[in-house]
Amino acid sequence: MLRRTFVTVGTAAFALSSIGIRRIAWASGSELPALGPDGKQISLGGADVDDFRAGLRGELLTRGQDGYDAARRVWNGAFDRKPALIARCAGTADVMRSLAFGRAHGLIVAVRGGGHSMSGQSVCEGGLMIDLSPMKSVHIDPVAKRGRIEAGVLLGQFDAEAQAFGLATTAGTVSHTGAAGLTLGGGFGRIGRRFGLACDNMCAAEIVTANGKLLRVSEQENADLLWGLRGGGGNFGVVTSFEYRMHKVDSIMLGGPLIYPLAQARAAFSHFADFVQTAPDVLYADAILTTGPGGQRIFALDLCYSGPLAQGERVLAPLRSFGKPIMDGVRPTPYVKLQQSADEVNRHGRFSYSKSGFLRRIEPNMVSTCIEHVSESTVPAGATVIFAHHGGAISRVKPAASAFFHREAQHSVLVLGIADKAEDAPAATQWARNLWKAAEPMTNGFYVNEVNGDDPEKRIRGSYGANYPRLVALKTKYDPTNLLRMNANIKPAA
Repeated sequence: MLRRTFVTVGTAAFALSSIGIRRIAWASGSELPALGPDGKQISLGGADVDDFRAGLRGELLTRGQDGYDAARRVWNGAFDRKPALIARCAGTADVMRSLAFGRAHGLIVAVRGGGHSMSGQSVCEGGLMIDLSPMKSVHIDPVAKRGRIEAGVLLGQFDAEAQAFGLATTAGTVSHTGAAGLTLGGGFGRIGRRFGLACDNMCAAEIVTANGKLLRVSEQENADLLWGLRGGGGNFGVVTSFEYRMHKVDSIMLGGPLIYPLAQARAAFSHFADFVQTAPDVLYADAILTTGPGGQRIFALDLCYSGPLAQGERVLAPLRSFGKPIMDGVRPTPYVKLQQSADEVNRHGRFSYSKSGFLRRIEPNMVSTCIEHVSESTVPAGATVIFAHHGGAISRVKPAASAFFHREAQHSVLVLGIADKAEDAPAATQWARNLWKAAEPMTNGFYVNEVNGDDPEKRIRGSYGANYPRLVALKTKYDPTNLLRMNANIKPAA
């Protein structure tokens, strides 16, 4: 009995010790296990890691250190990856040193701005995560109407600073999204139909290319790279700062939700689809099918009219007079509050699986397909379909003028399977996949910021369209080894 007790206690002590070893911080000077892009095991020398840390103005975090778990968490709760190293960059020099370390040691590299990547591309397993979130400088020049931000700035921070001067530029629809990733993929938003995509308004940038060079990019300097950054994603380097054209806008806009029961969705959708074909550029209108926490299924319009308020009431009257909405929340509202209106439903940590595609217009077959799937008796809570509004100034830019190709799209459809608990995520994901299988043939290309890990290469290639060969040439020039591949990846020429 005594021996059995001793063995049991000793085994437990050894197990706890092993767990403790895994939990404590990496010991300075010891080797650190890591992974390369192909999943190959790498052992990083302790002296190399110590030297890397000593050369940073920001922090270098390893597993077990205070702040490591918070730094590795990203918006989509479906991803629980653990980088070997997290470089929390304080400035451009840190980014340069981080890229050099990742390249020299053959690490898989992920770049985090706001951490809002739907497909979890801003965090990697076992590699180097270059975290730009500490870089949050915002500077607005109200005379020149220019805004300059660092790569860790969130849209809400940018909006708040710009609105102090009565200015804005296209900046998404969820305020805790990172401005960097949004802009590099294109960048839709509530005032995009009026002023163009976020990338259309980006007039300059500073980038550390994959080979470690710091370049200024503008229409006058490295213009080929500016073209690629306008929609080509993070394929060519790490952009450390962005400069935008800013626009004078009213701080109060007419906006908010119109909500209908699902029983009225088909008729309301048809009315909406006809109405938006002639909508002015100052009107932005998303259409949404979703299920609430209590299982209630609804059709909603999310509206924003950025023109004169008196005219807005007249423009929106045909929409607001249709049917019997459950709720009419359209009213004069501060722009920054409208930009925050979807923050809670898109809160951090939810499990999300998404698919998207562009539409020339909203066709009856697409509407019927989506309503049918949202009407299923087994539809999970959080099942959502969003028809995002494009067109206007976005469509008046020629496809070849920037890397963002699909200018003809008037809408995109985004299918989301969302869950608050891990055990509910498989059902939400399967629902989204089932709907997408039926909806995809009615789409043409997709928004690269909504790339998913299971999207095939040919789908990514198709979304860059006729611009793809030029993007391959840029990739080959600036990132010939494909160091930066955690994105809607453009592979360099062999």
